[in-house]
Amino acid sequence: MARIDLGRATQLSPATITAITSDMLEEGLIVGIDADEPKAPLGRGRPRSLLAIDGGAANVISVRISVSRIDLALADFTGRIFHSRKVYYDASTANAATFPSTLTDAVRTFVSEAGIEPASVLEIGVASQGIVDTNKGEVVWSPAFSGRNIPLVGPLQETFSARVTLSNDTNMITEALHWSDPQRYSGTFAVVMVDYGVGMGLFLDDHLFVGASGAAAEIGHANHIPGGARCRCGRRGCLEAYLADYALLRMTQGLADDTDPANMPVTPQTFEELHDRAEGGDAGVIASLHQAGTALGYGIARLLAVIDPARVVLTGAGIRAYPFMEGAMHEALEAALVEDLRRSLTIDVVPWNEDFIRRGLIAQAMRRLDETLVIATGRSR
Repeated sequence: MARIDLGRATQLSPATITAITSDMLEEGLIVGIDADEPKAPLGRGRPRSLLAIDGGAANVISVRISVSRIDLALADFTGRIFHSRKVYYDASTANAATFPSTLTDAVRTFVSEAGIEPASVLEIGVASQGIVDTNKGEVVWSPAFSGRNIPLVGPLQETFSARVTLSNDTNMITEALHWSDPQRYSGTFAVVMVDYGVGMGLFLDDHLFVGASGAAAEIGHANHIPGGARCRCGRRGCLEAYLADYALLRMTQGLADDTDPANMPVTPQTFEELHDRAEGGDAGVIASLHQAGTALGYGIARLLAVIDPARVVLTGAGIRAYPFMEGAMHEALEAALVEDLRRSLTIDVVPWNEDFIRRGLIAQAMRRLDETLVIATGRSR
């Protein structure tokens, strides 16, 4: 963008624009480039000078931790991802004693492979399945680990000079939606992810809401039926125990409610297979998905009664089977709430894309850089 265009966009004077952009050029945050536009045959003078963000000003790393897998992505200051990698580990043995070194070694190797200086990495955003404590920088509980209270932020900060933040993975889906379409996803809205578990992200009054410790919106572990089906967290009757992949597999196989979720042979294709069986007329699968839709409807009803979101976004691999849940979900909403509390609700069904979490981590990191990098760069010079 040219300085004159910046002036029109910001309504700042040419002198102010020049002063600000001169500082940013000196600090290495932006660069000057020549416009790539045709000139008249007898055109005089130099090409029009434009300003662009300098991708080399800083790098950020996104780290997504799921069962047995660490997804790493490296982005420059423009937000462009230029290096990515998947690292696999044994979730059945990962605990507080073993996993921190697994993670730091993976990130150290990743940075080395990318050929960049570790000092250029100013932000590392980590998202994990399960319940996180952002104050302590720990994953309190997650199906991705065999143990509890896994420290992640501290070990990474000891290894790198970057600022490290920890988030629940569904929160990052919420962040990504806001970043990609702020006109639609702003104000107050909620994201419900139906997948290996049931997660939620909340955007309240134009801000991502994570609660006092970062564990807000764990709707999947709110009780749905007291004393009900066994959840992966070890308790009984959680909403997740009626909606997650293992819960539906347990129901369709006619197994007892107390069957250990760890024994259920779920795969990334579980929801796809259930959808195909339902589409083929499998009455048992259709009945199970109807029961899941009822659980989802009651879960959303509690959400509407508490925070009154403008819209609820449904996503995750489980949404593949949503057509067989939708009717029961609306029936449950009508049974649970008076019309006045649900008539303004909009439900968006967003096809699942694993890249949501990566994009949310990068968006959050970029916002933190925008708020702090000018001051930090000024100090370093």
